[in-house]
Amino acid sequence: MAFHIPGGLAMKTIRQQFSVSYSFPVIFTRAAFSDANPALGGVLSGCGSPCRVLAVIDSGVAAALPGLAEQVVRYAWLHREAMALVLPPVIVRGGEACKEGATEVLKIQALVRKYGLCRHCCILAIGGGALLDAVGFAAATAHRGIRLIRMPTTTLAMNDAGVGVKNGINAFGRKNFTGCFAPPLAVINDFDFLNPLPERELRCGIAEAVKVALIRDRGFFEFLFQARGDLALFSPQAMERMITRCAELHLEGIRQGGDPFETGSSRPLDFGHWSAHKLEESTRGEIRHGEAVAIGIALDSLYSLRAGLVSELELSRILALLAEVGFTLYHEALARIDISAALREFREHLGGELAIPLLNGIGGRVDRSDIDPKLYRRCIETLAARSEDAGGSR
Repeated sequence: MAFHIPGGLAMKTIRQQFSVSYSFPVIFTRAAFSDANPALGGVLSGCGSPCRVLAVIDSGVAAALPGLAEQVVRYAWLHREAMALVLPPVIVRGGEACKEGATEVLKIQALVRKYGLCRHCCILAIGGGALLDAVGFAAATAHRGIRLIRMPTTTLAMNDAGVGVKNGINAFGRKNFTGCFAPPLAVINDFDFLNPLPERELRCGIAEAVKVALIRDRGFFEFLFQARGDLALFSPQAMERMITRCAELHLEGIRQGGDPFETGSSRPLDFGHWSAHKLEESTRGEIRHGEAVAIGIALDSLYSLRAGLVSELELSRILALLAEVGFTLYHEALARIDISAALREFREHLGGELAIPLLNGIGGRVDRSDIDPKLYRRCIETLAARSEDAGGSR
């Protein structure tokens, strides 16, 4: 429609509207690089003949599994009708170090440029959640989008970071300040990658499982609570069931929430995360993400109790589950958080109005904007006192 406005100027508006459908498989397997495993080859078989692949491996994974790069090369040769490595697998820094600044992102993009990779090629990322975030950002921004296959190697990456649509790096002292939304071509979870993990890394992913159970699935919480002894011992059967159901619930949350690219104010999957991110930032990685999330869950669950949203019994079961699988539920850095500033930063990161997900009983959630920083401060003091009583203050 065209019309005139005062001053003789004309304006015409054409409204563009379209939708894009995304679909990608999340595969659970073992021995992904064994000769006969069809998972990776099957995914790549639909990408060209053969698909040119840049493989990137987390340095921590490469150190724990010294023969991995050779396995990838052998697998590519045996499946050469589906894939062709452009060079031997590249090793990059793992952990949060790979997300601090753009060093690793630029390194990967330089290889994309050097070897002439295009949007019909693929980057294979093998590593923990931080590496998947950084490599995913590099892939999504090189040529405005190169196909990405994620191969998570930690519990946390398999049940959370690896299955979503977010990619990013840290900047300006803030976690995930620079990033984008870009779904992967596929996710391949190989349970064998869990075998060499230290207990601390195995435990971290359990926090995200507790989180998603609390806000989405009471039955899953009951399983975690009943299996807490097995989870504390990292029983493979309990861990694999936990990882699979957690990933499934995260995928459902993204798919059914109606806002996969987080254009609104609500982020239910960030229950327990506003304080967790500040703990990670303020301790410069001394606290791992899963450990910080466990503390954040304890804090938000206690606030939910004080807000009349859960019962004393429900809170005690939540805290018992977290503690009995091995999490410490307080860190002295929590007392130093500027709560009002942290909530403002959380709102800024989301955009729109402040929306903090709280519990509405176990298995349900409600977004609240009427957050009382003073009440949160009292909750922190309560966690500190509980830690003192338990002899767990740090």
